[in-house]
Amino acid sequence: MRVGAARAAAVRWVAAHARSAPGYGGAYFSGSTVGRPDDAELAPSSDVDVVVVTEEDDPPAKPGKLLYEEALLEITYVPWAELRDPAAVLSSYHLAGSFRSDTVIDDPTGRLRALQAEVSPRFAERSWVRRRCLDARHRVETRLAAFDASVPFHEQVTAWMFPTGVTTHVLLVAALRNPTVRLRYPAARDVLTAYGRPELYPELLGLLGCADVSERRVRHHVAELTRTFDATVPVARTPFFFSSDLTAQARPIAVDGSLELLARGDHREAVFWIVATLARCHTVLAVDAPALHAARLPAFEAAVAELTGITGTTDILARREEVVRFLPRLWAAAEDIMAAARDMTGETENPLPERRPLC
Repeated sequence: MRVGAARAAAVRWVAAHARSAPGYGGAYFSGSTVGRPDDAELAPSSDVDVVVVTEEDDPPAKPGKLLYEEALLEITYVPWAELRDPAAVLSSYHLAGSFRSDTVIDDPTGRLRALQAEVSPRFAERSWVRRRCLDARHRVETRLAAFDASVPFHEQVTAWMFPTGVTTHVLLVAALRNPTVRLRYPAARDVLTAYGRPELYPELLGLLGCADVSERRVRHHVAELTRTFDATVPVARTPFFFSSDLTAQARPIAVDGSLELLARGDHREAVFWIVATLARCHTVLAVDAPALHAARLPAFEAAVAELTGITGTTDILARREEVVRFLPRLWAAAEDIMAAARDMTGETENPLPERRPLC
């Protein structure tokens, strides 16, 4: 499917399923398809991110991934309160990129286009890029600091792995790139290569523990992921924020996306999503199918040990400290990339006032 056809399906989904909801305030595109031409091919392992704006401060649970007219969509809700201040949006690394260009699907109030007009011309200014990089760094620091060693091992793995992976987002944001989720490591590698810092990339992989992992081992654990994923989908009942990633519709991303990385030679880069998805499966199985959780647990523990070098809580705590010690060097690289990216874009500073809410 072409990107344009998938976007058109998303527009029709908004018209059919979002506009009539109470408090509906519009919708816009987000994620990896932003900025891509309509005639680009959308891989089966990619989806189209749609954000629905609501007036409610406590939005409904996100529908997540769903198949609509053969397009895989990822639907998320965001309260207007998070978007009304352009300065806050410009400072948020997970919000600002959506308003770099015209991504608006529907704007009944006119506020989304007004926000885009405020954010777009200032998106690449170094002062705002730096704030977004600080936002990403802060996420690494705070989430690692909040690590709870008392929770089950699969939850510990998730709590360590995701903030560790946000180290890549610091670099991607510095380079004005999309802070992608599944493809964060190959994207960070491309940035470090483009900006003359390729020596930092093996260290990023080292923090994850997969710098020297073999393709054969990764392939073995993708097969185990496939078995665990296919066993989890039919028994999943309890809602989690990631539940839509563990459905039959999401299999092309959760499983086939890892195989796609292997096929192109990025076996080390596949480790993040393999282990993350396995840990999420076990979070579900521990609640909804305890016997199956116990049966599949040895395969999960083997995957974590062989792909990341983590065998228990002690290893996670040690790796957490490695990430913290690495942050100053990461930040120095991000500062260099920010300076070079600004020179490349030719941007000039045009500061936005700290508070200019769009009521």
